[in-house]
Amino acid sequence: MKNYLTTPIYYVNGEAHIGHAYTTFITDALARYSRLIGNETYFLTGTDEHGQKIEESAKQNGKSSQEFANEISATFKNLWDGFDISYDKFIRTTDADHQIGVQQAFEKMLAKGDIYKGDYEGHYCIPCETFFPESQLVDGEFCPDCGRPTDIVKEESYFFKLSKYEKPLLDLYESQEDFILPRSRKNEVKNFVSNGLHDLSVTRTSFTWGVPLPKSCNDDKHVMYVWLDALLNYITALGYGDDEKNMDFFSNATHFVGKDILRFHAIYWPAFLMSLDLPMPRHIAAHGWWTRDGEKMSKSKGNVVDPKAVAAAYGLERFRYFMLREVPFGQDGDFSQRALIDRINSDLSNDLGNLLNRIIGMSGKYSEYVIDSVDVKKYHSKELEEMLLVTSSVERFLTEIQTHRYLEELWKLFSIGNKAIEDHAPWVKMKEDRKDEALATVALIANILAKASILLHPVMPDTTNTIAGALGFEINTESYNKFIKDDALLDTFTIQKVPALFPRVEEPLMEEAPKAMIEETKEEKPKKDKKAPKEETTTEDEVGLITIGQFFETSLKIGTIIEAEEVPKSKKLLKLQVDVGEENPRQIVAGIKDYYSAESLINTQACVVANLKPAKLMGMLSEGMLLAAKDENGLCLVRPENPRKAGAGVG
Repeated sequence: MKNYLTTPIYYVNGEAHIGHAYTTFITDALARYSRLIGNETYFLTGTDEHGQKIEESAKQNGKSSQEFANEISATFKNLWDGFDISYDKFIRTTDADHQIGVQQAFEKMLAKGDIYKGDYEGHYCIPCETFFPESQLVDGEFCPDCGRPTDIVKEESYFFKLSKYEKPLLDLYESQEDFILPRSRKNEVKNFVSNGLHDLSVTRTSFTWGVPLPKSCNDDKHVMYVWLDALLNYITALGYGDDEKNMDFFSNATHFVGKDILRFHAIYWPAFLMSLDLPMPRHIAAHGWWTRDGEKMSKSKGNVVDPKAVAAAYGLERFRYFMLREVPFGQDGDFSQRALIDRINSDLSNDLGNLLNRIIGMSGKYSEYVIDSVDVKKYHSKELEEMLLVTSSVERFLTEIQTHRYLEELWKLFSIGNKAIEDHAPWVKMKEDRKDEALATVALIANILAKASILLHPVMPDTTNTIAGALGFEINTESYNKFIKDDALLDTFTIQKVPALFPRVEEPLMEEAPKAMIEETKEEKPKKDKKAPKEETTTEDEVGLITIGQFFETSLKIGTIIEAEEVPKSKKLLKLQVDVGEENPRQIVAGIKDYYSAESLINTQACVVANLKPAKLMGMLSEGMLLAAKDENGLCLVRPENPRKAGAGVG
């Protein structure tokens, strides 16, 4: 089976951050797993380098567009190489073969009648590289996505007939159930398409930094729209427009993207593929955003997490494990050193590392480091059954891109091992002259570690190679088939002593947060002659309630709800992403599910209490409240009579 896995190509307007690392770690883990089970696998990553934003940034830095793109692209490639990311190709949209493939795709769409020439006048957002109809603008001027002012642009343009593919796209979402993952995001895409699609301007004449049109068009004024250019990388990397020797990988493609670019990948991209008569990807998998210590990350706050710094301080594989274990795929995650340290000490040091240390020590005392599985079935049939239950079912979570569940279930193997040691106490058996039973327990643990190391290999390849080396085998497809698929036990071997895999971490190894951010968020300590106020807790029923005193101290702003989803296991809560005119949207958890569906709130506005201390509801950070009115007829949100700029004050 052939398997094709891609990250998005990262835009070269800044160096890599933790969100880029998260996407890349997920894709790398799935690629390693695919190879491990015997699939022929192609893993693509790279950089997106064209567009007006890059052209302007290059000028501001006194460099040519190509020089600027070269420098930033190199930082991504060097980081992934330093992180031992197992990509097969690092593509750049400035590559000559990519540009040839893009031009051939343009010619084919043009010949099919899906691209036509016309004139365009509309509002253009440079940071988002997107035109918006006036009906979508905030306050008639501001971008509905980022809140920045738009420019009115009038220019000749070529258009792609996106409207032609409205029904085929809706049919695709219905027929291919898992086309968009997680499934909870499918409705927001379907609703956007159902509201009607406008033809898409796919060329620009107002700047020059882009792929020129094919010579057959005889129109050198135009360069291609950055999203047409960028999305086509997924096929040009496989040889589209050239020898196409790897194009058969595309029939089983999974694209990993951040949720902020889901619309481009789930609407524009399949429409382009339909126009080119190419198969659809298997999945468009969209993950959430990351915060730091409950705060949105921004350069102005100085709290952006540098993945290279985290890996240097804590170790790359500990960092990988934390990122893939901590957050359900599709949901937003929070990075904190305390959470990372807890994972290292609890999961890695106590559960995994300690288990290996114990059998090295016991085998040295009891059998001169020789371990033999001959009596494992005789004395540990119960544990073997429990092991098989895990190893035979855990892989489905990885294929469903639920890395947190995969690792959570996989860790049950270590629980089985640690419990077996306590229950069977080999040291007691040795004193009672029951050596066969004691050695069988040691061999049981060795087999648990062998099977677990194979299944953990996609996430922590260096660590698991060390474990496998100590246990006398190599991790590859052959050992996967033997120990996982066929459930075999280890042959007799001499265990090798290895240093402790995961020494405990007692204190944070990086600066916790910049001083400026600490000063903004620290709490005033209660004076000695006064009682500290009782800590208040928030329940689901109290969401939205504040005191009169608090009301007069509040900062009220207009917020645009850009995303909304139901909170699992909650009857009342919705999780919203709300633009209040800041660099990043705020997450607000609101108890309004009885009165509003998630879908009905998207792209609507409400009044937000913007200066409340963030609170956690059902484990989720809430960074504000929505104002609402409630009487015997129900609840309704307080909204502006007409759309206003996100972040506009209320008062």
